[in-house]
Amino acid sequence: MHVLDLLQSDSLGLTLLWGEEHLLGQEVSGVTATDLEDPGRFLGPGELVLSGLVWWSPGTAAEAKTDRFVAALASAGARALLAGEETHGRVPDELVAACREHRMPLVAVPARTSFRAVTEAVYLRQWGDLSRRQNRLFALPENVRGELSRLLEGGAGPAELLDRACAHLGRVPCYLLTASGRTVARTPSAPALPAAAPSGAGGAVRRPRGGVSLRVEAESSPYDAWQLHVPDADAAPPRVLHEIAEVLAQYRDGENRRGAVRRAAGRELLALVAAEAEPDLLGAALAAAGLPARGPYRVLAATDADALAEALEHLDGVRWAVGETGAVLYEGPRAAPATGPAGTPAGPAHPGASGGGGADGDSEGDSEGDGGGGGVVDRLRALWPLLRACAAPEADLRLGVGARAASAEGLRASLSQARFALTAADGAVAVRGVEQLGTLAELLSGVPPEVRGVFGARTLGPLGDGMLRETLEVFLANNCSWTRTAEALHLHVNTVHYRIERVEALTGRDLSRLDHKLDLYAALRC
Repeated sequence: MHVLDLLQSDSLGLTLLWGEEHLLGQEVSGVTATDLEDPGRFLGPGELVLSGLVWWSPGTAAEAKTDRFVAALASAGARALLAGEETHGRVPDELVAACREHRMPLVAVPARTSFRAVTEAVYLRQWGDLSRRQNRLFALPENVRGELSRLLEGGAGPAELLDRACAHLGRVPCYLLTASGRTVARTPSAPALPAAAPSGAGGAVRRPRGGVSLRVEAESSPYDAWQLHVPDADAAPPRVLHEIAEVLAQYRDGENRRGAVRRAAGRELLALVAAEAEPDLLGAALAAAGLPARGPYRVLAATDADALAEALEHLDGVRWAVGETGAVLYEGPRAAPATGPAGTPAGPAHPGASGGGGADGDSEGDSEGDGGGGGVVDRLRALWPLLRACAAPEADLRLGVGARAASAEGLRASLSQARFALTAADGAVAVRGVEQLGTLAELLSGVPPEVRGVFGARTLGPLGDGMLRETLEVFLANNCSWTRTAEALHLHVNTVHYRIERVEALTGRDLSRLDHKLDLYAALRC
């Protein structure tokens, strides 16, 4: 199968925008559809890339963004880019120029041609003409369709559905993965994949290479979108995979409705915690959210609840309830999740509880006596790059973790701590635990910027931004040593004495007192 084969198809109506003949004649191994700005980590060598160009927008940054996108395709060994015209009405000139620069064949896909039609054309061409393959099953048999419908009605989980859908194909390895790399389900013959596998310093998600990947079309966030993946491109016809994906989409729609109920219970629980509700009300809310009546617990505060929920799904055996602004975790003894026939969790043990969501979640949790919160924070911090890789570049993804609460009465304090830690979290440390605030600078970073600004201005305002403020900074940095300060500023010691006296007079602080030194140091940090 080559790109030229697709260009010769009148039904698809594709137009070659750039491509040299020898590049168009290279063998194609598969096809992947993506609209990520940096899709390289999801691609395998020899693949065609379908993109609706949702990631592209006109402006000053368009050229750089386009170059990064095409460079990622070239680095991954993609055979060609098939760009849809529907989003912008045409393929942008910047994209044509970038493809020419990186020697990446570029083909325009008209609005009337669906990406599914292109995908099927690729794989049907690879497997040969259907009329010459009468003995090959190119659709799910009726008995399999009927069985899957009954399983759906009976409340079967994704592991059982995937197992039964693929059973008639033989021992076909097949995975159901989320956008963040979590294994939702896999067939019995599919070897385990790491639930969280950052690759390189950038923390990008390491994806399976080659094979066939098909998105399950159901409502989802950027972090937990489902993808059906078959490592062997010849193992199943495209129509079969599409039908399996449609069955899984039906399950996902139902799971989304159940998830909405659980999310509502989590919202109610967090609202009662914030309102310092009576113990009886808290107990009822904990039960409604699927959490035990007795602790220990821990509260998390997040800027994106969808990202937080997917991160928690990676944590095997952890029970939790998520609302709009955070989550409550139960940190007591961990019960082993129920498993489906494929050896993967069949689903939460009850609303609000997580069985890890995959075949290969983390197997080690926090010890009972871990009061420092390092286990939870470290595990979530290790997972956070997987979520970051799925989000838009401008997305604000931060997480604050409160201290462990021994009982429901301590949830309010843990929530306040989590919110403070969230404020202290930043681009350098996106996941921060309150117990890990080890310096005055880290403590102050949790104070709202508006408050820090007022304190800094009121305390240091009389000094202005000139030599007095600079002298104060150097004086404190040198442990209030007159000699070292004079040397650092290339001044006479008497000049330093004079300036510090002026600082004390203008600020009303006495730098021989520790508390006054701390006032000025904190103001400088603010």
